[in-house]
Amino acid sequence: MRKIYAFDLDGTVTTVETLPLLAAELNLSAKINLLTELTLSGRIPFEISFRMRYGILNRIPLERIVEIMATVPLDSSIEKFIGDNRNDCVLVTGNLDRWIEPIAVRLGCEIYSSTLYGERLRIIDKGAVVRRLRSQSARVISIGESFNDVSMLEAADVSIAYGGVHRPIAAAVSVADFVVFDGDTLCRLLTTL
Repeated sequence: MRKIYAFDLDGTVTTVETLPLLAAELNLSAKINLLTELTLSGRIPFEISFRMRYGILNRIPLERIVEIMATVPLDSSIEKFIGDNRNDCVLVTGNLDRWIEPIAVRLGCEIYSSTLYGERLRIIDKGAVVRRLRSQSARVISIGESFNDVSMLEAADVSIAYGGVHRPIAAAVSVADFVVFDGDTLCRLLTTL
C-alpha cells in the first residue's frame, strides 16, 4: 500500500506564516497577524478568515506576492524529507495556489490548495483531500498544527500535531497520534512510520 505524507504548509513546512509577510507590504501586519492568530486558534473559521485576508492582501500585485513567497524560509529538515520523497509527499494548504507557486516549484511535490476561478475563491477542505487520498488505497500520514488542520488530522491513518513554529492547538493534539516540536524529530518519526 502506498504511503502518503500530507503536510500543512504555513507554520509546518514554512518557518513563518506567509500571509503576515505579505501584509507587511501594505503596512497591515498587525491586522493580518491578529486574523491569523484568531484563525489558528479556531476562534474565526478558516474559510471566513481566509476570505477576509484574501480581500485585504489581493491589493498586492501578483508579481510582488510571488517575489515575496520566493523568499519564504522553509524548515530545512522537512524540505529535505520532501525532496527525498517527492512522489510520496503532498502539501495540503488553505493558502492560494497562485500565491504559493514559488514554494510549490521549490518543493516539487503535489499540492492541494485554495484556488481562484475568475473572481470566485474556492477554499480547500483539507479533510476531504485526505479522505480522497485514502480512498485511492493510500495510507495517509498527516502533519499540521492549527484548527484548519484538525479535519486533515482526523481523516488520516496516522496524524502528527507539529509545533515547529507554533505550539499545536489543543484540538490538533487531541486527535493526533504523535506530537512533535522540531523538524529533525518529525522527519525521523516519518521515516519510521
